[in-house]
Amino acid sequence: MNSEAVQALIAKNPSLKAAKAKLESMEPGAYCIQRSWGFGQIREYDEADEKLVIDFKGKKKHRMDPAFCVGTLDILPARHLLVRKETEPEKIAQLINEKPVQLVVETLAAYPNKATTAIDLEITLQQVIGEEKFKKWWSSTKKHVAKDPRIAVPAKKTECYVLRDEPVSVEDEILDHFNNTRSARRRILLAEELLSAATRKETKTDLTPVLNALAEAVKDSNQLHSAERLYGAAVRDELAITLGIDIATLSPSLGELVADTRRLTDIAEKIPVHFQTHFLELIKDAHPIEWKDLTFALLKTSQGKFTTECINFLVDNGHSEELSAVLKRWQTEQNLRAPVLLWIVKNRQSKKFAKFLNDLITPRLFSAIFFAIDYEALQSAGARRIPLAEILSDDPDLIPDLLATADPETARDLANTLLLNQGFEELTKKSLLARFIKTFPSIQSLVASDGEPKDEQLLVSRESYERRRQEYDVIVTKKIPENSRAIAAAREQGDLRENAGYKMAKQDQQLLMAQKSQLERDFSKVRITDFKDASTDQISVGSVVELREGASGQAVSYTVLGLWDGDPEKHVISYKTPLGLALLAKKPGDHVKVKVGGAEHDYVVTAISRYADTLPAAGH
Repeated sequence: MNSEAVQALIAKNPSLKAAKAKLESMEPGAYCIQRSWGFGQIREYDEADEKLVIDFKGKKKHRMDPAFCVGTLDILPARHLLVRKETEPEKIAQLINEKPVQLVVETLAAYPNKATTAIDLEITLQQVIGEEKFKKWWSSTKKHVAKDPRIAVPAKKTECYVLRDEPVSVEDEILDHFNNTRSARRRILLAEELLSAATRKETKTDLTPVLNALAEAVKDSNQLHSAERLYGAAVRDELAITLGIDIATLSPSLGELVADTRRLTDIAEKIPVHFQTHFLELIKDAHPIEWKDLTFALLKTSQGKFTTECINFLVDNGHSEELSAVLKRWQTEQNLRAPVLLWIVKNRQSKKFAKFLNDLITPRLFSAIFFAIDYEALQSAGARRIPLAEILSDDPDLIPDLLATADPETARDLANTLLLNQGFEELTKKSLLARFIKTFPSIQSLVASDGEPKDEQLLVSRESYERRRQEYDVIVTKKIPENSRAIAAAREQGDLRENAGYKMAKQDQQLLMAQKSQLERDFSKVRITDFKDASTDQISVGSVVELREGASGQAVSYTVLGLWDGDPEKHVISYKTPLGLALLAKKPGDHVKVKVGGAEHDYVVTAISRYADTLPAAGH
């Protein structure tokens, strides 16, 4: 805007007088940033309409009131990176691809005082480089920027990147940060960086004051928890060795810091990952007699990479057989926790561990996995990922491996447990159930459609139906409420991981819910019958069948009745049993081959009569 136009605006709106310089900078051709519309270029000022005409990326010839722009729009200097992208596209592209640190340097140089916040710098760079490429580009560039002596790197995103007037070495910068912080935790991390430089023989600075300050922090600071103090002492000792100082003169020693076995679990939960093996070695040195038991105790409650470190440590020290025995005992005692279970299934086929893990890959382990998933789902707030649930979905061979030694009944119980588990979405349950069905097709009946013809009915007698209704009512009105109260009482006792009462109550819940669901599915398909439809021409539900065993010639009689009418002691069988299904539709003289109790039997049908004819007539 020219001076005359600015004066005219100020005359109409005196409050704009303080913004005179900014209004004059809003001239045609100037590049700008507006809070809502982003990057743009001023095209012209329409004096008649008193509006700026601006070309934004998403909207050309956008008209804006200059008075509004005073508070929402910034004019960018010619050296600003966004401007240079428009005016020097080839140069900027070369810097992005070949000299990324120099791009950051030149970006900072364009700011007043050669500084801007980390947030602002990243937003600007992202606009220039593009959202898709920026994350990977900045992740790599940031490491090189941190080592460049020309740039001061902030500790927080709200602080500033600064282009220095005089370059400062990385080592001097770290030392400066070390001297200026009172945080013991921060001093440990900075001392570790200085130690790294000293190990590479790059340092020219006397690090003795750093060692003294670090030793003081480890010894006296109340800011550190046990794991930080131990790790700080390890950094202290390494720095002392580098400086040629006897670590025996420093206290507390590493051995003293792991002497109290009650603190080991707390240390293990917070120790840095790369220090975990060293931590286990320290325990072994400090507790030469009981280190193995201590390591097993740590393994039992371990998580993440520390689970792997504990197992590797035991195996590398020659305790594979004992590890196998302990894992089996924990399985029997239902004390295998999620991280250990996850490690077992992930390593079940590895050359190093497969031999002693093979006996663990059983349906019992599957049950423990479901319990652990259910527990995590109960404890987690929101949609936190459950690694055990994810590996069941992601590893297509895991379910078949776990079911390899299962019988159909066990597989069905596990499938029911899956359907009741709180750690899976419904679609995931159906996907996993398909893997059960592939190994055990009979489990198809658990699918929503029941896997059976929609018009199939289940034949039952009036008496057996009433018994099942009573059984269902007891489950729903008595057993499930009692179980819910037991779970609530057990939960109030604290840590559920060691709560045997809670585990038993949850297992009872799974069984009760499975029984309830099965009965409900059956009730939806039952047809009550008095068996009077049976004929004497061929065997059907309601037939009394006379058989002769082929090998021995022995005669035997069976009554084939409804789904819930079986009474083996009275030779009454359900038509859904293997023998009942084999007999249906057979006629006198037909042979019937069936496997009963593990043995093959060959029968001949000798006679058929009706069960209804054996009942007393009504009124007699």
